[in-house]
Amino acid sequence: MKSEPQAGMANAGNGTPGNIGVASGGAQAAVAREYHAFLDDVETLVSSASSMTTEELARAKAKLVDYVSTARASARKIGGAVVERARHGATVTDHYVREQPWQAVGITAVAGLLIGFLLGRRGS
Repeated sequence: MKSEPQAGMANAGNGTPGNIGVASGGAQAAVAREYHAFLDDVETLVSSASSMTTEELARAKAKLVDYVSTARASARKIGGAVVERARHGATVTDHYVREQPWQAVGITAVAGLLIGFLLGRRGS
C-alpha cells in the first residue's frame, strides 16, 4: 500500500478552523481528493493481497481501518460545518425578515415572479 495518501488522510481531518470555514466547493474538492486517494490505496491493496504475508496483511488492514476512521471523522466535521452555516443563514434571514418585513415580502414576490417567468419561457 502507498504511504503518502495516509498523510493526506490524516491532514484532511485535522479540524483547523480555516478548513471548516472553506466554501463548499473547496470542501467538496478536498473530500473528492481524499476519496480518490482512498480508492487508489484500496485498489493497490487488493491487487497485491495475494502476494502479501499474514503480517503484511495485518498491517494493511490496520491502515485501512485507520483510513476509514479518519474519513468518518472528516465527514462529521464537514457535516457539522455545513449544518452550522445553514443555521447561521437561517438566523440572519429570520432577523432580516423580522426587522424589515415589507422588504422581505417584496423580495419574495419579485423572486417568485422571476422564477415563474423563467419556468414559463422554459415550457414554451
